[in-house]
Amino acid sequence: MSNTMMTVIPVVIYLAMSFGVALWARKKAESTTSSKGFIEDYFIGGRSMGGMVLAMTIIASYTSASSFVGGPGVAYKLGLSWVLLAMIQVPTTFLTLGILGKRFAIMARKTDSVTITDFLRARYKSDAVVILCSVALIVFFMAAMLAQFIGGARLFQTVTGYPYIVGLVLFGVSVVLYTAIGGFRAVVLTDAIQGIVMVVAVVVILLAVINAGGGMENCIQSLKAIDPGLITPTGPKEAVPQPFTLSFWVLVGIGILGLPQTTQRCMGYRDSKAMHDAMIIGTLLIGFMILCAHLAGTLGRAILPELPAGDLAMPSLIVELLSPVWAGVFIAGPLAAIMSTVDSMLLLVSAAIIKDLYIHYRLKGDASRMTLVSLKKMSLICTVVVGLMVFVAAIEPPDLLVWINLFAFGGLEAAFLCPIVIGLYWDKANSTGAISSIVIGVGTFIALTIMKPAMGGVHAIVPTTLASLTAFVLGSYAGHSKTKSDRTPA
Repeated sequence: MSNTMMTVIPVVIYLAMSFGVALWARKKAESTTSSKGFIEDYFIGGRSMGGMVLAMTIIASYTSASSFVGGPGVAYKLGLSWVLLAMIQVPTTFLTLGILGKRFAIMARKTDSVTITDFLRARYKSDAVVILCSVALIVFFMAAMLAQFIGGARLFQTVTGYPYIVGLVLFGVSVVLYTAIGGFRAVVLTDAIQGIVMVVAVVVILLAVINAGGGMENCIQSLKAIDPGLITPTGPKEAVPQPFTLSFWVLVGIGILGLPQTTQRCMGYRDSKAMHDAMIIGTLLIGFMILCAHLAGTLGRAILPELPAGDLAMPSLIVELLSPVWAGVFIAGPLAAIMSTVDSMLLLVSAAIIKDLYIHYRLKGDASRMTLVSLKKMSLICTVVVGLMVFVAAIEPPDLLVWINLFAFGGLEAAFLCPIVIGLYWDKANSTGAISSIVIGVGTFIALTIMKPAMGGVHAIVPTTLASLTAFVLGSYAGHSKTKSDRTPA
């Protein structure tokens, strides 16, 4: 058997497991007899997640091609400074569930919300808020999914030697089909499997790198010999200035509260115990995975200093250091991360189109006007069409996935952070404030991203968040405050 086939076999086994879970979830959903029941099951799994599954699905939906390919590729170039930067993501699960979890779940149940925009509609009672958020979700999710499709295909190409398009077809078809077939229940269960695969993968590559370098101390000394800046907090030639590092606390720290793919999970857990267990499990696991992946990228430069920097660094390390079978296991890890991010986004885009726009505006909010068969067919078609659009856009791939991913993250946070978080905790928040926040926030972020003004190393998300917050507060005071009876209880 050729080395290439030995590498591909673990990937095929993993994909087969994903399809098996999707078919099981589909069969489970077939017991649902109403359109409303199908929507709740398809988009949030009937609010039945336990602690372990909840932790794994938040981790898996948050980690992505950027975490396993793009980020470690930048760490290969910039050294330990990027590892330090990446570790800002450790509190992701803790912050999401700690700040949003209980209150968000209670409000979602009270208002019968299934999607983020369901909650925003109930909270602000404004069509403009719903439409703006739905459009922002679809646009920025398409950009984020593009990065994931490219990352999966590029990784497969580099490690197996097959053409880029082969990896793109294999990855794209797999993730679109199992998401379309199984819905949320399939997504969260495969996320749990994907989380385990990711942990195994990062441990394998990190141990391989350290072993090849003769131990951690030797690796660090080799990095110092290449460039002393590789082992400093600011990187070679001050490439990662302190203001940029602090900005990342907003982008991938606090800002994750505005990412729909993670906040959506707060609607689907079973009880308070599940939430508390997930906070602990999720924090420990995401910290461990991010540290291992980015440290492997950094130390890899000590072993193979002449690799191309960027997205190809980590796949090249895999090819050089691992046996074909273990290389296949590692490919399954990033593919798991990528697929788990894409499936969450595909599901939310489908929900935005079907539940938030079509059912609410075309059917006046009455899902019972659609037959169960029609609803299932529409969900399947919508997911496949969106996935196909992203697939076509990924055929001619740009480079540097981490920056595409961070752009999508920033846009989503600009649109959703203030309306979600402040809407939960501030009674005076109203639709005028939410609309102002979305328009000013997204407009500021796009303008700063395009014009790239000198901001002393500060990332665009910082002034964007300040502008969005200011617009929200001023807009809420300027708008007509809702009467107490109009407010959704928090």
